[in-house]
Parts: sequence; C-alpha cells; structure tokens
Amino acid sequence: MAPFKTLYGRRYRSPICWDDSAEIMVLEPRIVQDMVEQVKLIRQKMKAAQDRQMSYADLHRRDMEFEVGDKVLLKVSPMRRVMRFGKKGKLSQKFIGPYEILDRVGEVAYRLTLPPTLDRVHNVFHVFQLQRYVSDPSHMLEVENIELDESLSYLEVPKEILDRKVRKTRTGETVLLKVLWFNHNVEEAT
Repeated sequence: MAPFKTLYGRRYRSPICWDDSAEIMVLEPRIVQDMVEQVKLIRQKMKAAQDRQMSYADLHRRDMEFEVGDKVLLKVSPMRRVMRFGKKGKLSQKFIGPYEILDRVGEVAYRLTLPPTLDRVHNVFHVFQLQRYVSDPSHMLEVENIELDESLSYLEVPKEILDRKVRKTRTGETVLLKVLWFNHNVEEAT
C-alpha cells in the first residue's frame, strides 16, 4: 500500500478531487483502530518479504570454520583505479596469501599473520573474505635476486627485439615493438 494510506488510513486525494466530499467523516476511536490493524498488516507483509529475501540469500551462504594454524587466502576486491593491498586494476589477483590464522575473534572473524608490507591493514577479517588454502608445490615461486643501487632502483636494458608492428591511424603511423628486457646488474654479476 502507499505510504500515505499507511499513515492516514485513506488514499491520497489529489487537488483535483478536493471538492469531492464523498468520504464520510470517521470518529477518532475508529481511526485509531484502523491504524492499529494497518500496522499489523504492514508488519506481516514486511516479515513475509524478509523471510523470502532470507531464503534467497541462504542459498548462497555457506558456513566456514577454520582452526588456529590453518593457512587461508585473503580476498582482494578488484576494482578499476582502486589499489588494495598493493594490487591495482581489475585484472589483479582475487586472493592473496597464504596467511596463517592466529586466533578466532568472535563468531565469524579471524586474526591473521600479515607480512610487514601490509602493516597498515587491520589483521582481523570476516570469514567470507577468507578461502581455505590447499598446499600445492607449484605455488612456490623462486625469488629473483635484484641488486639495487643507492637510490633503490635498478637498471634494465633491452636485450632483443622480439616483434615489430606498424599501426596505421588517420594522422600517421605508430611503430610498436615487443622487447625482451634484462636486468643489467644481474648480468654483470654472472
């Protein structure tokens, strides 16, 4: 029903119908009784709508519990132009980690051990932001040693041109190159 009818017990009459006196004046106790009945009806309708929406939401809900010491992956929300946990862009990783669970905080939250790079992030996360990590040897990546100079930078130089393509536009041509780069400092050391 319309909000006006909920509040006043009758439907809204536009200014065009104001001179129409077809409605009979109702006494005060009857207005109160009608309002009480309408509030009960509204509560029943709202309860039915909430139950219906909860049944839809429960289809996708799953209960997850982790033990202290388990390894989990942390969900990162990939959005355009938003940097989360040092990752930027919609093509960034969906999950980062694995991280170890320190303890359980409340019913649905867990405290994680985060690396120093994420020291500005609060270490308590909701269970729906976590995913169980299944150990796989192929997940281990070798760390490449990069020697940095005093300004915390390193020099990369082109090693080989792999491909060349010319893109023609209305105003001219643009040359596109696919280049294989290598770290100059690492090559000197070997």
